[in-house]
Amino acid sequence: MTDTITISVDAMGGDHAPRAVIHGADLALREHKDTKFIFHGREEQINPLLEEFPRLKPVSTVRHCETVIAMDEKPSQALRKGKGTSSMWMTIQAVKDGEADVAISGGNTGALMAMATFCLRPMEGISRPGIAAIWPTTRSDIIVLDMGATIGADARQLVDYAILGSALARALFDSEAPTVGLLNVGTEEVKGLDYIKDAGKILQQASGAGFTYHGFVEGNDIGKGTVDVVVTEGFVGNIALKTAEGTARQVATYLRNALMANWMSKLGALFASSALNALKRKMDPRTVNGGVFMGLNGIVIKSHGGTDEVGYNSALGLAYEMARSRLIDKIGDSMQRFPVNREVPKSPSDTEANSA
Repeated sequence: MTDTITISVDAMGGDHAPRAVIHGADLALREHKDTKFIFHGREEQINPLLEEFPRLKPVSTVRHCETVIAMDEKPSQALRKGKGTSSMWMTIQAVKDGEADVAISGGNTGALMAMATFCLRPMEGISRPGIAAIWPTTRSDIIVLDMGATIGADARQLVDYAILGSALARALFDSEAPTVGLLNVGTEEVKGLDYIKDAGKILQQASGAGFTYHGFVEGNDIGKGTVDVVVTEGFVGNIALKTAEGTARQVATYLRNALMANWMSKLGALFASSALNALKRKMDPRTVNGGVFMGLNGIVIKSHGGTDEVGYNSALGLAYEMARSRLIDKIGDSMQRFPVNREVPKSPSDTEANSA
């Protein structure tokens, strides 16, 4: 990797593309001046926007792609339609070809995962890729995965997510042994579905191989930041993410209504404006925008499709940090530290029964 980070961008991905994408890139360039961009999409829409951002234009390359994947297209349909031609596919292809360090798109999540998996292929030893999210807590930011890449999982896939999540934590938080917890309905070992308990047994035996296994965690532990990495399957993870986003908006609405209720509350809000602005920034989902596709032979970032330039700036900043911290190398290191055998260890009673 060179000193300059090159980000491959699907300029047509998202509800407000390409303007929000280009504007977000300009904001990101202010923070990371050693960045170059490859924009994939329709030239007739992208080039006029670059004229509006004279600082961004010299470090940008535009590659025309007429085909754009719609937000409501099924992954299989998008793959047939857009393989080798769409702005989404070519964004990923640039990473595979070594032209870019990281790819980013705000387009159709299912289509992006399908194309990224087909183009970059899963890393050796990883059964399924996952989506990791950076999650703000009362302690510090943590990592939660899977956020919906796949629905359903088995014990080995949860273990894979623990390996991937701990590698991401090492890259982001500079922690040699991040703590890992399995999301469950209780912290007791006897609780939960069998595949979660089986994954817990494997992680317990492997604790110390690049991570520290904490045990089971519950939903309220996510917000408290009990562990550095929370592992779950995609169905539960996606519901948890959407619930948290909805709760943040609900609390913000309650607070705004309370502060505007009468002249006394308005006066109090005026005196507390600096603290309220800090709270507003902390609760703004745009500031933590971006999911990392984990387990592929290349880095792909998924931006929220409905975000604006502020959200794209956050996602591009995450893409920059993932490339700069050499995430793929850290995942490879985690794979080497972890035992090859990921089968569920037998309990003493099982061993006695077999010998009998």
